[in-house]
Amino acid sequence: MALTLENFIDALDPSTLPRVLQVLSGIYAEGSVYEMHGQECCLSTGEIIKVTGFQIVKVKVGRCELIEGNNSSPAMELPLDYPGFFKLLVDPCPYTSIRDIMKTVKIGDNRLGHPHFRSNADIQVNDIFIKEGEHIVLNTLAEVDGVDHVNCTVIKGNRSKPLRIPLSYEGTFYECEDDQFYTLKEIVTWKISKHRKRVVKLMKTLATLEENPYNEYLQSDVCLLPVYEIQAVMKFQKDIVRIPSYLDVEVKDITETYDLSSFVQPLSLIDIFNRPIEDFPLLAEIIEWPDHQHIYNSLNVGKQIVIHNRDFANTIIASENRSDLNKKHFLIPKSYKGRFKRRPREFPTVYDLVLAIKNNDPLHVIATKSFASEYAEFANVYFGDQFLVHHCQSIEVNREGEKCLIEAVVCERIVEKDYEQVILPTYMAGSFVEVIHDKKQYDISDICNEFSLPFNVKVSIRDLSINDNLAALPSLRIEEQITDPCLLISLLDNPSECFKIPVKRVIMSVQIMEGPDQYVSCPAPKNIVEEISEDLYYMLRRYENSTLLPPPRPPKKPQSPISSTATIRLLPPQSRKQDPPKSPKNSPTGMLRNKGKCQKIILDATSRPENIPPTIITELVKERTEPGALSTDTMLLNATSLAMDVENLDFSDKHDYEYINENEIEDLRKQLNEN
Repeated sequence: MALTLENFIDALDPSTLPRVLQVLSGIYAEGSVYEMHGQECCLSTGEIIKVTGFQIVKVKVGRCELIEGNNSSPAMELPLDYPGFFKLLVDPCPYTSIRDIMKTVKIGDNRLGHPHFRSNADIQVNDIFIKEGEHIVLNTLAEVDGVDHVNCTVIKGNRSKPLRIPLSYEGTFYECEDDQFYTLKEIVTWKISKHRKRVVKLMKTLATLEENPYNEYLQSDVCLLPVYEIQAVMKFQKDIVRIPSYLDVEVKDITETYDLSSFVQPLSLIDIFNRPIEDFPLLAEIIEWPDHQHIYNSLNVGKQIVIHNRDFANTIIASENRSDLNKKHFLIPKSYKGRFKRRPREFPTVYDLVLAIKNNDPLHVIATKSFASEYAEFANVYFGDQFLVHHCQSIEVNREGEKCLIEAVVCERIVEKDYEQVILPTYMAGSFVEVIHDKKQYDISDICNEFSLPFNVKVSIRDLSINDNLAALPSLRIEEQITDPCLLISLLDNPSECFKIPVKRVIMSVQIMEGPDQYVSCPAPKNIVEEISEDLYYMLRRYENSTLLPPPRPPKKPQSPISSTATIRLLPPQSRKQDPPKSPKNSPTGMLRNKGKCQKIILDATSRPENIPPTIITELVKERTEPGALSTDTMLLNATSLAMDVENLDFSDKHDYEYINENEIEDLRKQLNEN
């Protein structure tokens, strides 16, 4: 039966690949050039090709009313990297069985690969009763006693129950409403169902109308129509060719009557990784390799390689610690031999202090912003206050006559030689900078095991075995640790050079040349610090950290907004206790007790005298002509003195007190100039 290429892809089940096609009606290019710019442009009548895969290369968009009425075919094409976020509109067409759903949707191992469906009536599967509208989450396929099932999760309010439904189960199922936003590439990869339209709405774009001409066309709901590209192997050729699906070619599927062994067998890295462990090592030849993989510059098309084994690489995601948008992102191997020194962290809220505490170890911070508390149980925070953060607990407060529990942090405020116990709510939008008391140098494993991430460091000893591009950065932010499936690959003509190639991020096709070679030894893999793009960085963090705890909810009582012309006032500090609790001598607080001189310098720098009357309020913004006003120059001088004093504190040789103050001073200078 003759089919066009588009009809063939539309009816193709990816699990049945590869398929062998015979060209019944060919298409020719002038000059009979076989491959032009990576696409097959000349298919002779009678030619045999083996289809190994297909992918979406671009998307056509059209107005829904035009497509439904067949008035016009969509002419607008969007690239997959279109800078915008879309919302999926619910598909109104029902599914008649679980098998019908599984034929159209995609299921994967990350959160985008778990579609949600609902039944339009109450149903009962095995011993679990599913009410109308409850979400049925499809997770994985399974075979039980020769019958195909799908492993599901039924969401019942705040609880979920596992369930296994046979594919033959019939009913009326609908797609659940999805309130998430997706990029066009994510929709193409996971959310376009076969044989069905995908209607989306543009919610946010990162480009202006002048920069992107598509925005005006996308103001209303649009329908996505994917344009495919076939990956195939020609008879007696090793190179993989790519055939656009829109070519006017008729083909016939002859897979059942043709010998597949007569074709070259191109395999991807994922295909090799999924092989049994007994097949390794393998001798192979590279038949497809992208030019942009410059960090593995020894691997090229035509090179013979030895695939020693499969492995899981522990990799650390890190970013350059800077505030602008041009910061770099890196993947650092766990075997990195350089050494790091701690750098101060910045905490925009008290909740970030909670996340930084590990094993109840005290955290020493300095406040860089003032905050007035509206509850008597919580302390006020002033610019320059120093705190030792200990642990988190729930505090009962009286809110509008009702008692309620609020998560808070128990701290010690350092006041000269005393340590005053105070409580700060986790919703407080303050600003704090860490004070470092540590000169020790750490390797990358120590940082991941001993500290909570994210963590700020600076390379103190570079890795001499590689071209270490991390050593030139003034500060680096260690963010999280991920696990990358990879293959250990070395060159046949240079066995001393071995690489760990990640199978999910590197596009590479090989051909198995011989059987397993048991006499090839595997050398130690080469360390590579990989600089990654911003898109890959956010993709890795999004899929690895799919569930994050939200920050605490602020109090229900709203604070009255402050106008730009009004004078900003802070409440006086709470009365201090006569006998504040003391910390043990061997604790970090005891190490600071004899530093009264240093604390006095800091208190003087903040211009906060001890004899403030309880009814007097400190004014931060005044006119210069007002008598006794605190001038802008004086405020800036005091802030600068505070930062310099903390930076130059001369403690014992065992500690290294560091304080990054340049950005804070610059921000303060800008705010004061604006006021």
